Amino acid sequence: MAERILVVEDESKIARFLELELKHEGYEVEIAFDGRSGLERTQKGDIDLIILDLMLPVMSGIEVCRRIRKFSDVPIIMLTAKDDISDKVTGLDSGADDYVTKPFAIEELLARIRVALKRKTLAKRENGIDTLTAGKLVLSKLQHKVTYDGEEIPLSKKEYDLLLFLMENKGIVLDREKLIENVWGYDFIGDTNVTDVYIRYLRSKIDQRFGVNYIKTIRGVGYIFEDQAK
Repeated sequence: MAERILVVEDESKIARFLELELKHEGYEVEIAFDGRSGLERTQKGDIDLIILDLMLPVMSGIEVCRRIRKFSDVPIIMLTAKDDISDKVTGLDSGADDYVTKPFAIEELLARIRVALKRKTLAKRENGIDTLTAGKLVLSKLQHKVTYDGEEIPLSKKEYDLLLFLMENKGIVLDREKLIENVWGYDFIGDTNVTDVYIRYLRSKIDQRFGVNYIKTIRGVGYIFEDQAK
């Protein structure tokens, strides 16, 4: 059965172009021309991936993304005409898995779609290993929740994804390229320093807040997550 992609895009020419290209690749495609319609369609279920424009009528792409994340972990790729790091970070923090800046090459978007769908499939296979622990830090994949000594730690989707990858590879030094490839996607186009930004976010919410030291910097290389919080 073909995977179903929802395109939420108010520019009819772009929406039609994406519909034709995605159908050519074998995907089933539905289109919503405003944010509220896109949200309502997603609430019905059976969508495998969403291509979501940032600037939408009725409800912005950021707000749509935030509301979807309250009930679904469907992969979301944000489309934005703004080549601004703050817009990209806001999109990722709201729950988007990836972003593409307009104008974009269709080959790039298709590659990002394949990566997002593959990651979704792998996540389903790994759901049997539900809980990762490190001392008092507990990450539950099933509940998509992180706690320290029973206290829940609020994380954005990208912060959660980064912590998950770090914990799955604890004791292993990971360079920025490896983190980018596995958390943002191998074809991510942007500043690799985005990893440093999100490492700071995690340290602020976990290490600094609870007086521990899980995430260590390996100067000139990258980062390592160690089970011993000391």
